[in-house]
Amino acid sequence: MRIDCLLAGVGGQGTVLASKIIAQTAISNQCFARTSETIGMAQRGGCVVSHVRIGDQNCSPAIPLGMADLIIGFEPAEALRNIGFLKPDGQLLVNTKPIIPVTSSLGGISYQAADMIHYLQSTRQQVVFVDGQKLCAAAGTAKVLNVIMLGVAVKQQLLPFSREEVLQTITENLPAKFLELNKKALEIGYNFQQYV
Repeated sequence: MRIDCLLAGVGGQGTVLASKIIAQTAISNQCFARTSETIGMAQRGGCVVSHVRIGDQNCSPAIPLGMADLIIGFEPAEALRNIGFLKPDGQLLVNTKPIIPVTSSLGGISYQAADMIHYLQSTRQQVVFVDGQKLCAAAGTAKVLNVIMLGVAVKQQLLPFSREEVLQTITENLPAKFLELNKKALEIGYNFQQYV
């Protein structure tokens, strides 16, 4: 198994945790995995990019431009900002719910999420859009968007793991008080068609 996956979002969306779940699932399946993160200036609301490289021990932790097999975008602008990392035949999984940056909400910059989504759709044949807001509402909280997106990625066969393998990683690595909520989130993502 070999896959380079880039996860892009903003602070508070669980981007780093999602990358750790992917890497740990790979390790549990006897595959080499490494991760690296780039975290923006703000703890919440700043850009967060996580690189997960599975299967190649002779590579840097950061995915080179044009080499990602998959980008999971927790926010449309962040998916678009990192599109240069994606291979020509790479796949995109994008949450359509934007998080409006502070500069835009204060009137400094226009933020057109619909235009970004249209651009991603028109330039890539292999893109899956997810209404993250609706799926998070089904879970009862926006705090599990990351695990919902992992569930969608597994169902769409964008990641080389089964639902049971990801569930085992979640069970073994998340605090007990968040376990049932994250199990529910994984199932919602895995069955996302019925919620969209």
